[in-house]
Amino acid sequence: MSHLKGVYPSVKHDGTLYFRASITYKNKHISLGSFKDEQSAHQAYLDANDILLEGKHNYDNYTSSLTLSFEKWIVLHNFRDNGYYIKNPIYMHKYYFSYFIDPSQELLFDVDDLFYYSTHKIFKRMGYLFVNDFGIQSNILQRFGIKNFSVEGRDFYFKDGNSYNMRYHNIVVINKYYGVEKVTSKGKDIYVTKIHINGNFIVGKYTSEEKAAIAFNKAADYLKHYKITNKLFPRNYLDNVDKTLYDQIYQKIKLPYKILHLKPYIPS
Repeated sequence: MSHLKGVYPSVKHDGTLYFRASITYKNKHISLGSFKDEQSAHQAYLDANDILLEGKHNYDNYTSSLTLSFEKWIVLHNFRDNGYYIKNPIYMHKYYFSYFIDPSQELLFDVDDLFYYSTHKIFKRMGYLFVNDFGIQSNILQRFGIKNFSVEGRDFYFKDGNSYNMRYHNIVVINKYYGVEKVTSKGKDIYVTKIHINGNFIVGKYTSEEKAAIAFNKAADYLKHYKITNKLFPRNYLDNVDKTLYDQIYQKIKLPYKILHLKPYIPS
C-alpha cells in the first residue's frame, strides 16, 4: 500500500513494479490508469481530485502538462457536469454529444447515437474512423448508409462542410447503392450503374435509383454464374422494394453486349 493517496502498487507478470491510480466519486470507484512511478500516479489522482471534488477546470481546457490522460479528462468532466459515467471520451450537451478522438478532433453526434458510442470505442487509423463491432472493423460512416468505397463530394457530403459533424441532418447521401452513381444530364437526374471487372463496365443508365441498384445485382449474378471473374461482388439490399416487384424489375433488365460476351476467367 502506497502512503500517497489514490495510489496502489502492483506487479506485472514479469515482476516489474508499477502503480495504479484511482479515485472515488459519488460512490463510484474510478480507475485513472497505470504509471511507472508512484509520484506520477499520485499526480493523476490530484488532477482528478481537482476536477471532481474541487470543481476546477472545464472540459475544453486540457493541457499536455497534465499527468491525467486526455481521455480520462473528458470522462471525468462529463461525469461531474452531466452526472453520467461513460467509459469513452464523450461529453454530453443538451441536444447532442461530443466524442473526442484527441484534443484537436471533436466529433459531433445526435443523442440517438449515445448508447452505441458509449459502448463502442472509435479508433483512427490512416485517416479512417472505425469501431470494432462483434470483432469486425466498421467505418463509422456505415451507420449513415455510406459504403466503404464511397467518396466524399461524389457519393455523400456534409451540409456545413464540417466532416466532424456526424449529426444526421448534416450528412447527405447521394449514392447509397453499390455500383450506382447519380449524375445530372440535360437538367435531369439519372443513375449510372457500373461494375468493375478488368476495368469499369457500364451496365446501364436508369431513371430510378432502385432499378440501377438491381441492375448491378443482375450483372454481379451473371458474372458469378458464368465464372467471368473470381471477384466477389457485394449485392444491393433494397428494403423499400418487395420481392415481387424486385423480380419483375430484375427480369426486364437487359445486360449490355460487352458484359454478355466476356469470356470465363481462367486462373493463371
